[in-house]
Amino acid sequence: MEWYNYLAVFFSGAFLANTVPHFIHGISGDKFPTPFANPPGKGLSSPVINVLWAGFNLLISFILLRAGKLRIDNYLMMLIFFFGIMTMALMLSFRFEAKHKE
Repeated sequence: MEWYNYLAVFFSGAFLANTVPHFIHGISGDKFPTPFANPPGKGLSSPVINVLWAGFNLLISFILLRAGKLRIDNYLMMLIFFFGIMTMALMLSFRFEAKHKE
């Protein structure tokens, strides 16, 4: 495997993790921050925008997963994919924890 395959699966995991909060809030009918809000990333977007943003993130995750040629028998690659998920999840937890303090 080439280095860019590992980079692709890392970012695939990151985009997959970013799918979850937007999808959950969107299908629950809750407003939630997206890059399209005013101000971007801080204001609240409609549930429909959140579902669409989640779908976009899921699509990018799938494309990067295919580009990275993830194989479940490649433990290093699986670890990097998981690391991408956890990195984005931790970043999101810090970011969205702050939204309740604003």
